[in-house]
Amino acid sequence: MTRRYFGTDGVRGTVGQGPMTADFVLRLGHAVGRQLVRQRGDRHPTVLIGKDTRVSGYMLESALQAGFNSAGVNVRQTGPLPTPGVAYLTRAFRLDLGVVISASHNPYADNGVKFFSASGQKLPDDWELAVEAMLDEPPQWAQGAHVGRAWRINDAQGRYVEFCKSTVGGDLSLKGMKLVVDAAHGAAYHVAPDVFHELGADVVTVGCGPDGLNINDGVGATAPQALVEAVRAHGADLGIALDGDADRVQLVDASGRLYNGDELLYVLAADRLAAGQEVPGVVGTLMTNLGVELALRERGVPLVRAKVGDRYVLEELAKRDWALGGEGSGHLLVLDKHTTGDGIVSALQVLQAMRRQDKALPELLAGVTLSPQVLLNVRVSEPGRWQDNTALVAACAAVERRLGGGGRVLIRPSGTEPVLRVMVEALDAGQARACAEELATKAVI
Repeated sequence: MTRRYFGTDGVRGTVGQGPMTADFVLRLGHAVGRQLVRQRGDRHPTVLIGKDTRVSGYMLESALQAGFNSAGVNVRQTGPLPTPGVAYLTRAFRLDLGVVISASHNPYADNGVKFFSASGQKLPDDWELAVEAMLDEPPQWAQGAHVGRAWRINDAQGRYVEFCKSTVGGDLSLKGMKLVVDAAHGAAYHVAPDVFHELGADVVTVGCGPDGLNINDGVGATAPQALVEAVRAHGADLGIALDGDADRVQLVDASGRLYNGDELLYVLAADRLAAGQEVPGVVGTLMTNLGVELALRERGVPLVRAKVGDRYVLEELAKRDWALGGEGSGHLLVLDKHTTGDGIVSALQVLQAMRRQDKALPELLAGVTLSPQVLLNVRVSEPGRWQDNTALVAACAAVERRLGGGGRVLIRPSGTEPVLRVMVEALDAGQARACAEELATKAVI
């Protein structure tokens, strides 16, 4: 059964256009609330709602709260808080569901709603399909004492800061390190700097002044050049860039060199091996760089490729009972530290590896030679139907023949925006670029 509203990361869109309107979000909250009441029986279920810093977050938060309360569900609200912080607090407070109002790395005009289970994990497709079916049913408004209540949690940020610090060894000190922390003017603006500062680092902030309209605007993990420049300007040891909801991370070293999620995943696996820990395998995606897969194989660690999307990486990890997985975008999963991707926690794991081995990132990645990889985003009206484009399909086959065994092509529709992602990996960077541009041209016909 095809989902109508849910994508790879909840429901997302441009605010003021369907489905991201106040009336739909109220209906969504009511439908999810009824689903919870049906599952939990007579008692009032309780959900946690957090959000990023978009100006539309207040409107959508009110609509969601009304939807939940009208179905008989209690609501706790955190205000701006990273997505992984909501996942953690949902579990810590023993609540029934976590909800995040965020469009992650998208521009401020977009927003979205995504959900976490009571255990702090993303919910399966079957749950989303059940909610969509509930949306088709007439509302059943709670009455009298059955109406839900709502209240705010005043210490949510402090609780989450302490949780992040608890994911590394008690002996980890960042004293003597200067870090630039870029929160993308997003949900971690008042959390991430405190985490690293309290562990002893000298912290310089970038992207920590949200105004509701500037989230991800020229800063953060999707625009790392601001971090590169800040690291150089301040003579910092390392730069840490998060995205709008702080579930992904990119790092920059003192020379201004950028490290993506594929490389950081290797660092985490190699550090565990260096510490004598077992690493039975890691999970990447169809887009994980071939060079990382080969380097892991040299260390005796297999890499399994999941579909693109951290939820699919999580599913593969759960199936195999493994702990480490991630994507090149910086979504990293360290399941013995947190139930979901967490940019701050991932950065801490890398810093711990650097301290534990007394090595900089280039030394930790000495065994990795990345294959040139070019990714282009092409806006199309119906990315899910790209295979109907016979010219693009034929061009893909021709490019794959040209690359032979030394490269690969991946075409996939985005699950969060009307974009077709065109990726080409080759032995030569120029060839990868030329092939990707050729395919992108065919995609827009």
